Amino acid sequence: MTAPTRAPATATPPGAAATPAPAARGGSGAHRGRLDWRQLLAWLREDGVISAEDAMRTAKRFAAGDSAQHPLVRLGHAGLERAGGTAAGRPLDVEGLTEWLAQRCGLPYLRIDPLKVDVGRVAEVMSVNYAERRRALPIQVGLREVTIATCEPCDIDWLPEIEAHTHKAVRLVVASPPEIQKYTTEFYTLSRSVRAAVKAGEVSAAASFEQLVELGRSNKPLDAEDQGVVQVVDWLWQYAFDQRASDIHLEPRREMSVIRFRIDGVMHTVYQLPAGVMNAMIARVKLLGRMDVIERRRPLDGRIKTRNPRGEEVEMRLSTLPTAFGEKLVMRIFDPDTTVKSLDALGFGAHDARRWEELVAHPHGIVLVTGPTGSGKTTTLYATLRRLATDEVNVCTVEDPIEMIQPAFNQTQVQPAIDLNFAEGLRALMRQDPDIIMVGEVRDLATAEMAIQAALTGHLVFSTLHTNDSAQAITRLLDLGVPAYMISATVIGVMAQRLVRTLCPGCKQPDEATTRETLHGLIAPWTLAGGVRPYRPVGCLDCRMTGYRGRAGLYELMTIDEAARATIHPTPDFAALRRQAIAGGMRPLRLAGIMKVAEGLTTVDEVLRTTPGLGD
Repeated sequence: MTAPTRAPATATPPGAAATPAPAARGGSGAHRGRLDWRQLLAWLREDGVISAEDAMRTAKRFAAGDSAQHPLVRLGHAGLERAGGTAAGRPLDVEGLTEWLAQRCGLPYLRIDPLKVDVGRVAEVMSVNYAERRRALPIQVGLREVTIATCEPCDIDWLPEIEAHTHKAVRLVVASPPEIQKYTTEFYTLSRSVRAAVKAGEVSAAASFEQLVELGRSNKPLDAEDQGVVQVVDWLWQYAFDQRASDIHLEPRREMSVIRFRIDGVMHTVYQLPAGVMNAMIARVKLLGRMDVIERRRPLDGRIKTRNPRGEEVEMRLSTLPTAFGEKLVMRIFDPDTTVKSLDALGFGAHDARRWEELVAHPHGIVLVTGPTGSGKTTTLYATLRRLATDEVNVCTVEDPIEMIQPAFNQTQVQPAIDLNFAEGLRALMRQDPDIIMVGEVRDLATAEMAIQAALTGHLVFSTLHTNDSAQAITRLLDLGVPAYMISATVIGVMAQRLVRTLCPGCKQPDEATTRETLHGLIAPWTLAGGVRPYRPVGCLDCRMTGYRGRAGLYELMTIDEAARATIHPTPDFAALRRQAIAGGMRPLRLAGIMKVAEGLTTVDEVLRTTPGLGD
């Protein structure tokens, strides 16, 4: 078996050429060998990056003693400031110094994106000892060239050795010393663990699974092969947390299985692994999630609690599914900060935040949150319930599955195997003296009837539905068989929501093409109050050249007042209900999105992609 390979990725900026030697500029091309802080200070002064006073002060300070730190790191922590240009007075940190050095040496500057590194082939280019000695790290291996990041761009005597070893031309890029050090340790450790896992995968699948289960249960010392699988899984989780992934997908394929992350709603291929390694990884995760490791013929659910690099507890929901090439596993990661976020942080505007707070302050009634899968419904409900769950009230939930464990709630898991469905769980909760009830989803008439019964007996009930907008939730309840008079008597509000990607604050630029008139044309007959500050995505290293970083919610809140109740009939006029809801203060999803565009938070394309039209 072979080591894992990655999907191709462009690590070098367009136009960068193969690099036989640093470009001669101001004496840097003449300098050969390791960098020295004295030489760097001279170049910084020569290029006008720092003042003569700063150079003299730093030289006197450094002359007092040597340091094992890389000179770029040492200078980056010296408190230097830029001397001229538009950036005059700004701190000169390690990244800034690295970028300046790359420009001076005529080499591309690179901030390493671990999702675009050929981790499986790093060790093919050079050993870890060689990489540490040369302060270099292979980034990408192509058909004719290999890209190597270095923080010693003047020390290039080793390039012919690598070219002779790989039979490929070497393309040098400059990266900061801390990144080189961090990812050298990380990538080579992972590569070593995967190689060990590949050896373990050479054993028959059944024997490998049984051995993993016994070792995990008995706490016996693991041998090198099994330890490789453990290390790969542990690293995968930490890696996903670092990359802000919301989901981890382990997908079996015919030849090489694939690991993918969902980041800001978009899927990214991370690694390709041999099938035997993927099987062992899935078995390891299932074991930790207290799932049946041997059962691979039917879907299974589980959960794991672990810690992220900041030491915070993180909940992960596990779900397996049999596919044509084996068992697929998805791990959904829940942000530990979700339940303590403010409405502003979730994306609520002042108008909808005020109306939502008034709605959830009702002592009884049904509040529905609607939207497609992955639109943030559960996040909104958890954040709301967390603020409502004071010592004076009893908050109970029935979920399938329990998304995040909350000590402030009394949470019940649906278990179809013992006939504990939503309706039965809700019926049992009615005898538990609840004040506030959350039902994971209204899926059938029995659940809807129990939710109505709870609302009629003085409870505040939250639940979710899958509809395109808030008004269609009424139609959905009617389709389930709920009488119109029961809906009008119990439902007090419906909120539809979507998630849109937000623009990266580090690279977004004003969008001159998107004018007030353009936005008004999309939301007629509404108009926008205040200034319009639309921006467009550009792309930078922080956002992986996508132009977007993070997501925010769009909300359409329909409150059911007396006028709205009058439009709820066995054969309702859908358009009349929407008109009345708008008259009552509802802002459609498309309008909410365009308001985010006007505020410079997202783009028109994102809003049009995620929201239904005003007439839909």
